[in-house]
Amino acid sequence: MKTVSDDPWFNETRLQQVLDVLNGEGAETRVVGGAVRNALMGMPVGDIDMATTLVPDAVIARAKAAGMKPVPTGIEHGTVTIVCEGKPFEVTTLRADIETFGRHATVRFGTDWAEDAARRDLTINALYAGRDGNVIDLVEGLADIETKTVRFIGEAETRITEDYLRILRFFRFFAWYGGGRPDADGLRASVRQRDGLKTLSAERVWAELKKLLGATDPSRALLWMRQTGVLTIVVPETEKWGIDAIPGLIDAERHFGWAPDPCLRLAAMVPPYDVRLKEMAERLKFSNAERDRMLAFAVAPSVESASSKARLHKLLYEHGQSGIMMQLRLALATARTKAAGGDHDALADAAGLSRLVQEAKVWEKPQMPISGGEVVKAGVPAGPEVGKILASLEKQWVESDFELDRAALAARLDMLKSDRT
Repeated sequence: MKTVSDDPWFNETRLQQVLDVLNGEGAETRVVGGAVRNALMGMPVGDIDMATTLVPDAVIARAKAAGMKPVPTGIEHGTVTIVCEGKPFEVTTLRADIETFGRHATVRFGTDWAEDAARRDLTINALYAGRDGNVIDLVEGLADIETKTVRFIGEAETRITEDYLRILRFFRFFAWYGGGRPDADGLRASVRQRDGLKTLSAERVWAELKKLLGATDPSRALLWMRQTGVLTIVVPETEKWGIDAIPGLIDAERHFGWAPDPCLRLAAMVPPYDVRLKEMAERLKFSNAERDRMLAFAVAPSVESASSKARLHKLLYEHGQSGIMMQLRLALATARTKAAGGDHDALADAAGLSRLVQEAKVWEKPQMPISGGEVVKAGVPAGPEVGKILASLEKQWVESDFELDRAALAARLDMLKSDRT
């Protein structure tokens, strides 16, 4: 029997306290889902969710009696978050679906663990760990853990029509946990039901896609999404641009130790045209920061691999670090791919771009040493002339690679005043 009883995460004091409170006196509570899955697959355990035979009011009562803080985060669906010494644990009463419609479902509470497991989406997400740490498998999820198979519980097409977001979840979990080819039944069902993705809210689509793009290596999942037409439905901008740059980007990330960046990976799959990317950002309901990054990438100038530090600094100052860095990293990944194929010119480009990436990474925008107020104090009447002089001084300062200090700029200000009188 598989067990997590010796795992440090399972023996953490606060988890043990919550399990003690919610077990006994006819009640049973188990850890469920991602924590069990990740533990069995040797991956880090993050949030810890629990399933219980207790109804929500009983969960709240027991938590309060133990001095813990219960928060009714989704009480209509049976979910209460228990905060124990600052750590949250999501606890959900066992449920069975009566009627499903998208992300919403009519459920009834129960005590049947098999019914609760059957309503979950994927077998690897429906494993439980009991109070003793022993793993309970009611859907043949352990076998799928061993083979890294991402498989729907029951009939794939039925599970998808309950909530079309499960198509993206199928590919997302394949990106994170799958091996070999995707499950054939899940793949066929995803193709047949892919138009259902058009009925989903943009927020749900982008949230799921962002998680997929955050996997260590989503390239195989993206390949299957493209081949099945799923990727074109959720991100039509990729249709003619393609995903050919993704493997090279993943390789560069591993080589240089770059953290997975969903926005950078998306940028590798879409045309760098600001109008189209603005439309994409609006359609998928990007955050302001995500939108600004993608637009900065779209309008950023390309940087030649042989560019000097001064040239790079000038471009960074004028266009900002975010977009330039994205452009440089994608260009570096492309150059490395070409170099691996025997292109000697690309090898030199890769070396130059690597140098520029390192320089851009540590660059900090300098502050102009002289202000408009100082120009006025120097005797230039307030008005358009101040702006012209300040722009001229700034241009000289930038061209000097920001070496001109305040005294040098003040001297040049005096010369500009003389020229204008």
